Amino acid sequence: MKTLIEFYEERAIENVLAPDLFRPERVVYLCPAEIARDKNRQQKIKTFFRRRGWNPEVEFLESSFYSAEKILQQLLSIADRCHECALDITGGTDAALFAGGMFASQRKIPSFTYSRKQNRFFNISGASFVEKVECSLAYRVEDFFLMAGGTMGQGRVDNDRLYDYLDDFDRFFAVYLHHRRKWTDIITYLQKVSPGNKGEEPPLEVTGRYTVKGEHGMPNSANEAALRELEKIGFLRDLKIIAGESVHFTFRDATIRAWLRDIGSVLELYTYKTCLDTGVFSSVVSSAVVHWDEVRGHAGVSNEIDVVAVRGVVPLFLSCKTCDVRTEAINELAILRDRFGGKTARAAIVTAEPCNAAARHRAAQMGIAVIDLEELDKAHLMQRIKTIMKAEK
Repeated sequence: MKTLIEFYEERAIENVLAPDLFRPERVVYLCPAEIARDKNRQQKIKTFFRRRGWNPEVEFLESSFYSAEKILQQLLSIADRCHECALDITGGTDAALFAGGMFASQRKIPSFTYSRKQNRFFNISGASFVEKVECSLAYRVEDFFLMAGGTMGQGRVDNDRLYDYLDDFDRFFAVYLHHRRKWTDIITYLQKVSPGNKGEEPPLEVTGRYTVKGEHGMPNSANEAALRELEKIGFLRDLKIIAGESVHFTFRDATIRAWLRDIGSVLELYTYKTCLDTGVFSSVVSSAVVHWDEVRGHAGVSNEIDVVAVRGVVPLFLSCKTCDVRTEAINELAILRDRFGGKTARAAIVTAEPCNAAARHRAAQMGIAVIDLEELDKAHLMQRIKTIMKAEK
């Protein structure tokens, strides 16, 4: 096979799996008009292939996916000018599949398809080279964004540095669980006593009042027990408390300072570490910011996903909530999963609150798993994540 013909799919991964595995010299996509005109999206797919270590000739041809006759004529035209063609019929409309069948029959063109459940390719007609070929590809988180026309940017966390802090995350989460009901007040207090100066590196050494204004102007006093536990795990140093008067401490470093001024960081970091501890993922990213390129007519749209983990060609999108699970969060997670992962992707919401029945039902309707407070001990959370990744879709 020198030329592979693909029916372009909205599910991005189905556009790249077969080309990436079999590595033909040329890939020809029959695609809708908006993709045929979108040079930026086309360039993203070409960039994806180059980052995967190869540089095929890639062609995008506008096609009508509701006229089998027109599709057949295009397929015949491709075969006339491109030697040793094969057809991947994993995607496409009913009309495209019908035309593909006629094309394969008339020209004796090898055709095959991919099974998501079995993660392997099947010979439909004359494609013996795909028989018993399992999809052994392993993608990274950023690959899924790129193949779908997006790019991954820097989020609130520098993932290159997270490995330096792995030993801290479980202890940090234990402090959180001990003070979960007061966590918003604790973080708000730390925010108030450690303001940053615009344009300057924020100071690590802090001296502040024992009581500050909290939410809605209510007084918010230092939680002495929580501060001492944060000092015990090494997040704070040189802690000195004069009850009713002042608090003095030093953040270990700027990274710890950022985490202790962000209410949600503790659950995200714990979930990130737990994904690593399962040993089943080849790529895990915390605070993954994805930039969508001209999505639905809007340029510069961005979203942040708390944790994304990949096992082979299957991504898991995780949303972490230290508050109640809302319908908006469920809907947003479903959109991101479908956009960047397709039908193979998994999604779960991890919440540090008991999940109510209505939210759990809505999540189930959207194919999203819910992991709530009762399941956040390390052994239980690891097992839930492993089970989610084994589930068939």
